[in-house]
Amino acid sequence: MTTGTGIFYDGLTSDRHKVTVDIAGDAIEVKTPDGSLLVRWRIDEAYPLATSNEVLRIGVASAKVAARLEIHDAVLAAALLPRLKRTDRGGLTGGRTRLKVAAWSMAAIASLVGGAIWGVPLLADRIAPHLPVAWEIQLGEAIGEQVQQTFDPSKGSKPFECGAGDTAHATAARNAFKKLVGSLEDAAGLPLPVRALVVRSPVVNAITLPGGRVYVFSGLLAKAQSADEVAGVIGHEFGHVAHRDGTKAVLEAAGLSLLFGMVLGDFSGGTAVGAARKLLETSYSRTAEAAADEFGGRLIYKAGGDPRALGTILLRISGQPGPVPHFLLDHPEAQVRADALARIGQPSPMKALLTPAEWNALKGICAER
Repeated sequence: MTTGTGIFYDGLTSDRHKVTVDIAGDAIEVKTPDGSLLVRWRIDEAYPLATSNEVLRIGVASAKVAARLEIHDAVLAAALLPRLKRTDRGGLTGGRTRLKVAAWSMAAIASLVGGAIWGVPLLADRIAPHLPVAWEIQLGEAIGEQVQQTFDPSKGSKPFECGAGDTAHATAARNAFKKLVGSLEDAAGLPLPVRALVVRSPVVNAITLPGGRVYVFSGLLAKAQSADEVAGVIGHEFGHVAHRDGTKAVLEAAGLSLLFGMVLGDFSGGTAVGAARKLLETSYSRTAEAAADEFGGRLIYKAGGDPRALGTILLRISGQPGPVPHFLLDHPEAQVRADALARIGQPSPMKALLTPAEWNALKGICAER
């Protein structure tokens, strides 16, 4: 098969463009529904990005911006995938000329000066939506390594990611989580691919890192009583991904030192350690949290689940004795948030996001079997 349909992102905005995809000899042609050519990529320059839920995502090394193509047609994807080269995602920027690198450096320096004059918080809010996706993904990978070192209590005796084994139990649990995440991601229309994990930590929390990384801690999963509650938390975090709140928070908290690190390409060492610490210690504003609640609630509604479930788990967590989880720090009061989610209503009919067997498997994803 050489023709199919897909979704194209131009790398400049978060708009989804429905397109026709043609494999024409040694090239991939992306066209609008009326037949107008949007881009033409050489196959030997294209490479697969992270894939999930039978969606093939493609980038190209020679692109001037981090554009990508999503192919949902399994037959077309199977025909194209063997012809794509495997390369590091950093290739998006590897082919740029020195002049372009210098231009980016000058733009970054101007941004730094502006930050010093008008304030880092305002600068972070304005810059984050326009950062190249490749930068944000690279930043998220570096911060993710530091987060693992912070929260991994076993220091390697058990995998940080739950459900990573090859047993029947691990496979069932992993598939249940992928199904839940996939149903939400397909409905969310996020501006970048998501990598969601259940990670081993007793902390009752879920966090979003730059670059679309979502970590659901096993402590929060243990408190959940339904698949809809977990979906509500994931939907809330997807709201932070959509609004790029993780990147904004890191830029605002870490300030100019992180921006210098971005300019110099230093996403490791002290820069990543400081950024990870700031992200874990920083709470989003009430406005950002309310927006993420709204996004998550409507996303659950669209997927056929119960938007009220997020409010239910928030109320349950807020009533627990001991230190308030990070998930609630500086948030609107849980009852206020629950009331707002209840006003979204319920889809008719509602559908089960997971079967009882899948939910039981997900609940035990961190168990040793």
